[in-house]
Amino acid sequence: MAQCIAVLTGDLVDSRKASDPKRLFKVLDTTLETLTERYGGQSERYRGDGFQIALPDPTVALPVAVLLRAALIRHSEERQRWDARIAVAIGKDRWHPEQRVTEASGEVFVRSGQTLDAMSEGTSHLSLSLTEEDGSECLALLTRFVDDLIDGWSRYAAEAVYLSLWHEESQQALAKRLGISQPSVHKRLRAARWALLEDYLRYLGQRFKDDSR
Repeated sequence: MAQCIAVLTGDLVDSRKASDPKRLFKVLDTTLETLTERYGGQSERYRGDGFQIALPDPTVALPVAVLLRAALIRHSEERQRWDARIAVAIGKDRWHPEQRVTEASGEVFVRSGQTLDAMSEGTSHLSLSLTEEDGSECLALLTRFVDDLIDGWSRYAAEAVYLSLWHEESQQALAKRLGISQPSVHKRLRAARWALLEDYLRYLGQRFKDDSR
C-alpha cells in the first residue's frame, strides 16, 4: 500500500576543491548514518559526492535537510565552506524502510532526482517539491527564503542550530554543552534566524502530518 514518504536527493558543493576530502566525506557519511538511524530511514551515497535519503515520516524531511546542511557547514574548513544541494520531494510511494533506496524508482524518487538536476543550473541549495501539487508553489517559495537564510550561516551559527534541533533543549543547556555563555548562544541563534527557521519547520511538519492522514 502506498504511503506518504519523503525523499532527499543531494550532492556536495565544490567537493573537489576540499583540501581534506577524506574528512569531508567522513562528515557526510557519519551524518547520513546518524540521521537515518534517528529517523528510521535509509540512505545511500553514490557517484562520490551524491547521496539519497528516504524517510517513512515526511514530517521530519525538512529538519533532516537542515541538520545535514548544518553539520557540513559547522565542520567546514577554515578557508572553504562545506555545504550541499538538497532536493526534498514529498509524495506517496510503496517504498518501505527495509528497502534500499537504490532499489526504489517511484514518482517521488524520480521527482527528487529531477529537482536536484534542475538545481545544478542555479544557485539554490535547498528545494521542496510535492507530487500532489496543491499548495506546493507556496511551500516551495517559503523554502527558497529558508535556503537564503541558511546560505548566510557561519560555522558557529550552524553549530548552534544543529545542536538546538538535535537536542531540543534550552539556551542555558546549550550554552553549557558548548562551554559558552547563554547570551553568546542567543547571539548565534539570532544570527541564524532561528526563530523563523523553527516556525517554518513546525509549520511544514504539521502540514505534512495533516496531508498524510
